[in-house]
Formats: sequence, structure tokens, C-alpha cells
Amino acid sequence: MVQSEEHANARRSAELEAQALAQTQTQTQAQTQDVEAALPQAPTTPQLEDDDDDRHVEADAKLLDNGNAHGGGGNNATSGPADKSEQARVKAKLKREKSEQDRLMTDEINKLLDEMPLEQNVTCGFWLFRGAFFQRFANQTAYVLLYGIVGCIFSMTYAYFNGTITTIEKRFKIPSKNTGIISVGNDISQTLVSAVLAYYAGKGHRPRWIGFGLLTIVVFCLMTTSPHFFYGPGEDALALTEEFGGIPDENATLEAIEEQRSKTLCRLQGDGAVCEVGEGNFAPQVLLFVAQFISGIGGSLYYTLGVSYMDDNTKKSKTPALLSLSYFLRMLGPAIGYALASFCLRLYIAPQLHPVINNKDPRWLGAWWLGWIVMGGLLAFSGVFLSMFPKELPRAVARRLVEEKRRRERLSVKQKEAANQCEKLTAELEPQTTAEPKASLGDMLVTFKRLTTNKTYMCNTLSNIFYLIGYTPFWIFTPKYIEVQYRQSAATSSMVTGTVALAFSAIGVLLSGFIISRYKPRARYMAAWNVISAFLVVAGVVTYAFIGCPDNETSVVVNIHNRDINDTATCNSACSCDYVRYSPVCGENSMTYISACHAGCKMVHVNGDGKKVFYDCSCIPGASENVSSSLTFKRLTAFDIAGDNSSNWDTDFSTSTTASSTSYLDMLAAGQATPGACPVNCWTQFVAFLSVMCFLKFIGASGRASNFLVSVRCVPEKDKTAAMGFGMMLCSMFAFIPGPIFFGWIFDRMCLVWGKTCTNKGNCWLYDPQSMRYTLNFTAAVFITLGAIFDFGVWYYVKDLKIFDEEIKEVEMQIVQHEEETTAEKNTEI
Repeated sequence: MVQSEEHANARRSAELEAQALAQTQTQTQAQTQDVEAALPQAPTTPQLEDDDDDRHVEADAKLLDNGNAHGGGGNNATSGPADKSEQARVKAKLKREKSEQDRLMTDEINKLLDEMPLEQNVTCGFWLFRGAFFQRFANQTAYVLLYGIVGCIFSMTYAYFNGTITTIEKRFKIPSKNTGIISVGNDISQTLVSAVLAYYAGKGHRPRWIGFGLLTIVVFCLMTTSPHFFYGPGEDALALTEEFGGIPDENATLEAIEEQRSKTLCRLQGDGAVCEVGEGNFAPQVLLFVAQFISGIGGSLYYTLGVSYMDDNTKKSKTPALLSLSYFLRMLGPAIGYALASFCLRLYIAPQLHPVINNKDPRWLGAWWLGWIVMGGLLAFSGVFLSMFPKELPRAVARRLVEEKRRRERLSVKQKEAANQCEKLTAELEPQTTAEPKASLGDMLVTFKRLTTNKTYMCNTLSNIFYLIGYTPFWIFTPKYIEVQYRQSAATSSMVTGTVALAFSAIGVLLSGFIISRYKPRARYMAAWNVISAFLVVAGVVTYAFIGCPDNETSVVVNIHNRDINDTATCNSACSCDYVRYSPVCGENSMTYISACHAGCKMVHVNGDGKKVFYDCSCIPGASENVSSSLTFKRLTAFDIAGDNSSNWDTDFSTSTTASSTSYLDMLAAGQATPGACPVNCWTQFVAFLSVMCFLKFIGASGRASNFLVSVRCVPEKDKTAAMGFGMMLCSMFAFIPGPIFFGWIFDRMCLVWGKTCTNKGNCWLYDPQSMRYTLNFTAAVFITLGAIFDFGVWYYVKDLKIFDEEIKEVEMQIVQHEEETTAEKNTEI
């Protein structure tokens, strides 16, 4: 037993030494590749590093072997405290030396900045807008702030579109599936051009390319608002205003009154409401799609070039903090965008007119077009300043020159220790320019092939694809989901989505960036957190499926009679309601009906205040059958009609009273209703939904910085920009394009009431809340679970990935420390 334990210990010690050797080789190679990629003009010394590799690895293995740097006493229990003390002393010394080196490097960079001539690639501004005043803004702080501000405005456009999407559907009678197709226009263009643009533009003046992209987004804003100016507010919206017949005209003829009543009431004689030709909805959809397609070009340039420019011109240790600051500013955009949508939707689509309904009525159409003009102006103004940044920031250029100088000094020291390689080292120390491959189709294909064989990169990209598909309904259709499930207005839904929920996203991004910058966790720890957060999100999405509002789900009566399916007579089968507009009414039984016609109401009374009461409703239980109606509903009486000096709208009633008092009593005894849906209380469920949503926003946002760091560190430095463009192309092709179309199709499948026209079925007015809740959330949970599985693959493959400069420099400092000790020992022996 003792011998077997000794053998086991020996094997374990050998395995640990082998792991240490392998880890050190990986770290040394990573350090070499990183320095060479960061210094395109620095000489390369592969043969020298190979010759010194054994000595460096042996020294580093001894230093990492639990402090046992001088022999094989690793299994001696009595030497533990001394080893720990020695290890702490070495670490403290390394930390002091690192701090001193950082201070000296900062001084050298500042000195070089003062002496360095102002070349074209570091000059800020263009044309007349350049000089000392503009040059002072050529720094990473100014870039991150302006990049974040532009991203904030750009993000506003997506949030604003999502916040106004239901209004656009109602205005132009667009089904949700078509809306999904429109919203993926930008993703289609990103799929076609993002990888190619990122490859070619990444080798050019990136800020100028970003400025060009922002110009296309300004065009997108102007094109999106143009359908309103081409087609106006629409006949439906105009009909609900005082200026265009929203209030009955007392002087109207009987023919005009009868025509108006036929559009809303149950008509036992005549054809009832006829279909409306309308102006057509195909051309507005084409305009909106083309606008989205153009925005995809600007979006791909902004995201791929902007982040890579930031990472290339800052220290890698500062990237998480700056990236989180940039994300934070960009995440303010959706909050402001939803707030702007809420403000605009509170205004009527034609602000100069006076609507007869309020913004809580489902027929309300807000001024969806107004915000696009504001955002287009802001983007045009801020995009000019972003394009004025130089091709390279001066401080980043100075830092690379200093690092190159230090690297050559280290090689000079090694030259003295290796006299037999003197000639070779002298040749390697000659200033050389690393020939960067010219942009070409062949090199681009080789680059993409290199990316597809990178397991970490592909697992991370596949994870993003499934996440993006799963998150689609909560990004694009969240305001609509809140309107359907919890009976909130479009303005309230947009405001809550943009302010409350996204505030937690911003907190998650800032907190995660601070933690990563402060503690610098290993790549595997960050990947592990992504796995944990993914399963927390899955649990939250499943919770969504059980947060419903029973009152909302049971308070609507959908009694559409279809003669093709059922010939049985119903309470409204003779009313000819096929083309009656969606105008919900609240019956005295506290149930909501699609319209007065669907409720079987044959008469309407307008009192002196302009308020309507529908009566003689065959589908609504009357006073004798409705015990609770007297408590919540004020019924219309003959005294009310006589007291209001009944207008022509009650002509049929006046005629019937002279014909038969029995008919008179029957009409008053039948069911009655008032315009508008019955109020329901879903506030408790709405608050519960918001609580879960805020939690999910915080958890999901906390993994953004770590996910990005893994994605840009797992590829060679030269492939960084191409990797971002290639990843965006894959995400657009497999997530952004099919996701909205797929979930839009699911929304349409849940529709109960479609708006009909002569040519098509138009938009959906009423959904099945319960079926939507289960189908939507469980489907999303499946996709997010698949993303979590690929996140686990990322966790497996990133075990040797180095994220920060310090992880590489720590090994380098340990090697230098050992070289100094070895030199001292040799001098002592001599």
C-alpha cells in the first residue's frame, strides 16, 4: 500500500509538471503571437524563442510548482510554510517590478508623444476641420464617449421601431409575419455585405467608413417616416376625429345616418357593412423594407469596425471597462427610444386634429412617424464628428513603438548570452516590416476558413445564434406582448420596456465590466458564468409562461359566425358583420364584444354629452338575466331618451314606440353596451412580469463583456475585424433573418380577429393571450437552452485562452526573474 501510494504521488507529481510545462509553452507562444500582432514593424525571432524555450519552460515550471523552485522537495510536508513564504516574496517582487515597468513605459510613451511628428494616420479631422483644437480629442476617452453616444442614438432607432410596430400594423393593415419580414431587411443586407465590408474596410480608415455607415442610417430614418407623408394618417384615423365625422352631425340626412349605422350596428335588413378598398398596403411595406435593408449596411460598419478600432487602440487590460462604458451608453439608446415612442404615441397620428377617443382605446393611432425625424437629425450631427477621428490614435502608435523598442532590447540581452547565434540575432534585430497580406478574395477565403476551424470561435458563434433566436420575441415584440397579455396601452408598454427593464441591463453591463477589470478572471471563469446565466434565463422565460391575467383571457367574447363551417343560426348570424371594423364594446354583463354588430346591437343612443349607448343587443343578456349589471352598468331608460330629445339616431326607436309598446319594452329590456373594451385589472400580473423581466435583463447583460472578450481573444489579432464581420454574417443569416419571421408567424397563428378588406385580411386586432403565452415562451426557452449547450462547449475549449496583457506579462516576468537568478549563479561560480 505504501509503495502504491508513493507511485501514485510520483505519477501525480509528473502529471503536474507536464501540465505546467504545457501551460508555459502555451503562454509563451500566446505572448509571442500577441506582441508580434500588435507590432507590425517589429522583427520576429521564432528560432531564438525555440532555442530558449526549454530553459524558459523549465524555469517557469519550477516557479509554478507550488513554490518549489530548487529541487524535488514537493512532497516534503515540513517545507510547506517556507515554500509559501518564498512564493509570496517572489510574487511581491514581481508585482513591484511590474508596477515600475508600467510607470517607466508611461513616461516613455508621454515623451515619445511630445517628440513624435504629426503624421497623416494620426491626424484628427478633415478638410477645414483640423488643427490643434481637434487634435486634443484624438484619444481613447473621447472616442469611447462619442462612439457610445452615436451607438445610443443608433440603438434608439431599433427600440423606436419595436415600440411603434403595433401602430404601424394598424395604420397600414400589416400582419405580424409581414412585419417580421420588414424588420429583417437590415439583417439581410448585413448577411450580404457585413463580412466583405468588415474585411476590406478593416484595412482602411475605419472612422471614415463608420461615418459613411451612419449616413446610410440617416437615409433609413427618412425613408421610414416617408409613408406617412405619402399616404397620410388614413381613413380609419380620420373617421375618429371631430373634424371628419367622429361626432354625429345633427343636421345629417337620414341616408347619411343609415350609412353610418350600417358600419357598426346589426342590420337585419340590407347588406350591412361592405368591404373597404382602401389605398392598399403593399407600397408602404416595400418602403419600410428597403429602409431597413439600407440600415443594415450602416449597422454592420458601425458594430464591426467601431469595436475593433477601440480594442486595437487601447490596452487590453482597459478593454473591459471601456467596452462596458460603451455598452452602457448604447443601452441608454433603447431606453430613450422607447421613451420617445411612448411620447409620440400619446400624440394622435394627425396632431392638428381632435380625436374623439383616448390613447387607451385599441383603435388609437399615435404619431409613429414623428420620432424618425428627430433621430435622423441627431445621427447626421453626431456621425460627422465620429468620422473625424484618425486612422490610429497617437497614444496607441506611441505604445507600440515603445513595446517594439523594449522587445528589441530584450533580444539584445539574449544576443550576449548566446554568442554562437550572434550573426543570426543581428540579422533578426534589423528593422523589418512585416508584410501584411493585401486585401484579396483569396486571402479573405483563407481567413474565413481559418475562423471556421476555430472551435472556440464557432461554439461561441453558434451559442449567440441560438440566443438571438430565443430572445427575438422579447426584443421585437415585447410591447405587443404586454399590450395583449396585460391590456396596457402602446405608450405604456413602450415606456415600461424602455425605462424599467433596460435600466437593469445597463446595471448588469457596468457591474460585469467593473468586476472583470478589477479581478481579471480567467477565460474559463467567464465562460462558466455565461453557462450559469443561460440556464437562469431559461428558468425566467419558463416563468413568463405562467404569468397570465385570467380576467383578460376570459373577458372577451369572440362570436364570429362563419356560414361556411356552421349553418346554425346564432344571436348575430343575420347581422352581416363580416366587414364591420373592430370597435370593441363593453356589455352590461362585463364582457367585451368585437363590435356592436357582433354583440347583436341594433340601436344606438347619443346623449347630450356625445356619449353613445348601444341597446337592443341580442347577444348580451338583458336586465332580467343579468343580476350584476345594475351594480356596474347604468342602463338606458325611456326617460333618458326622452330627456335628451332623441336625435335622428333614434328614429327607428321613435317609429317602434308608435307601432307597438311591446316592441318598445323589448328593445329596452334587451342587452345594452357602451363603446370600448371592458376594463380589467391585470396590474398585479403586470408587475410580476416586469420583475422577472428586470431580473433576466440584468443576468443577460452581465455576460456581454465576457462574451465579447472571449470572441475577440480566441482568434489571431489579424483576424479580429474579419471575425466580427463573419460572426455578424452568420448571426444575421441564421438568427436575425429567420427569427422575426418565425415568431411573427407564431403571433399570426394566435390571432382571433382579423381586419378584413376587399383585397386581403389586413392586420390582427385580437389575439388569444393564453395560447400566445405558452407557445411563445416555451419555444423561446428551447432555443436558449441550445445556446447554453454551446456555451458549455466554449467553457471546455477556453481553458488555455489568455484574455489580459497581465496574464502574458506575468509569465514573461517570471522568466526574466529566473534568467537574472541564473546569471547571478553563473557569476558566483566563476
